Amino acid sequence: MSCGRAVQRDSSIERLSTLLRRAGSGDQQAFAELHASTRNRLRKTALSVSPSIVDLDDLLQEAYLKIWKNAASFDSRRASPITWMCTIMRNTTIDALRLKHVATADLDEALSVPDADERDADPFDYDFVQPIAAGVLEKLPWDRRHLLSLAYLEGESRLSLSRRYGVPVGTIKTWLHRTLASVRVDCLACVSGATAPQHHP
Repeated sequence: MSCGRAVQRDSSIERLSTLLRRAGSGDQQAFAELHASTRNRLRKTALSVSPSIVDLDDLLQEAYLKIWKNAASFDSRRASPITWMCTIMRNTTIDALRLKHVATADLDEALSVPDADERDADPFDYDFVQPIAAGVLEKLPWDRRHLLSLAYLEGESRLSLSRRYGVPVGTIKTWLHRTLASVRVDCLACVSGATAPQHHP
């Protein structure tokens, strides 16, 4: 991570921490700013658990209500503000899936989604490179592009994909991990002005 990005990230963490502290004291304006600054990130967190959520706005409202009620208990020594908030969002989504009697395999998969702190230091600007990512995805072999579509756009579970392709669930997870890693590397290469993307098996 460059020095500039590190300073920017530290500034962002301090700003969100301040907003959370103010919200914990009942400051509604601070909470409104916090909501505006983090809503997209929390949406992505919920969709990473279940891409086919139909009541996403209701889940976001429920998660932010929990954040408002518990803001005073936030401890910046234990987690970054976005990690703390994304954890609340993730758990709210999983609880909603349980109430709707989602298949156990899908819940197990949801519980395996990495915690937000694993992505917190990621310098990758997903919104900025969205059009670049679209171009990189178009260059993927059809079978891998179709696999990503089934898993992340249509919300098909890893168990269902393993049955569709006739391979173990672990193989499906490996394919998805390697394909996403390849896409990410190629996007970063395009952003940095590198030569044409090189795809990995």
